[in-house]
Amino acid sequence: MQSLLDKLTEWFKNMLIDGIMGNLTGIFTDMNEKIGDIAGQVGMSPADFEPGIFSMIQNISENVIMPIAGIILTFIACYELIQLVIAHNNLANFETWIFYKWVFKTFVAVTLITNTTNITMAVFDVAGHVINQSGGIISNGTAVSADQIDSLRATLEATDLGPLIGIFVQSLILPLFFKIITIIIFVIVYARMIEIYLMVSMAPIPFATFGNKEESMMGKNYLRSLFALGFQGFLIMICVGIYAVLIQNIAFADDVMGAIWKCFGYAILLAITLFKTGSISKSVLHAH
Repeated sequence: MQSLLDKLTEWFKNMLIDGIMGNLTGIFTDMNEKIGDIAGQVGMSPADFEPGIFSMIQNISENVIMPIAGIILTFIACYELIQLVIAHNNLANFETWIFYKWVFKTFVAVTLITNTTNITMAVFDVAGHVINQSGGIISNGTAVSADQIDSLRATLEATDLGPLIGIFVQSLILPLFFKIITIIIFVIVYARMIEIYLMVSMAPIPFATFGNKEESMMGKNYLRSLFALGFQGFLIMICVGIYAVLIQNIAFADDVMGAIWKCFGYAILLAITLFKTGSISKSVLHAH
């Protein structure tokens, strides 16, 4: 009778271990895939991320915003000419070279506004190159390693039946929490790209202000904001790299559920730091 009971206990224990391993392996695999996708997504240019959306934004920018920018550019050019003319003691000391200066500044302003799309895409090409380079350096795994999985199973096999039941119940709840974290990460990555599309759609207006020293602050701040959005992707990659190092250092040999909840804590920490990347990038580049 005791032998039969031992066999049933062993069978039930093995079933619990297989269930726990299946649940936890599924969590780790899904989380790793979602985080692994970040590198490819944040490194994309707006044109490659969603070509259909980018085409719509580009058409709106060129056909709706560009005429408004042209009016602003015309006003600024006229204002700049007036300022140049009256700057020398109200025409008392009139010099013809100021007209060449005005023509040159206007030419530069027109060139900038007609190449708005090329300039904005160049910003994200530079940022994308930096992101892809950093992705190649920190790509050494956000997944729980095979050795850690083996250590987890060995620890579970050495655990009594009672604690195994508790671990199994918790392993059924954890996927929901990790799913919420992956949704948060998805929202952060896509919200950044939508913000980029919104910024690109308005690009001609700030570019139209470069013809005047005072008004050019708008254009300069716009460029800083573009670089901040671009390099936010780099900070996101840094966060993923930190997460990868923390995950690789988790030990499953002592406390299985403690290690699993630590993984969940690291995932929460990743989501929180991803939220902060936008404000940090803007702060570094003094964009507002």
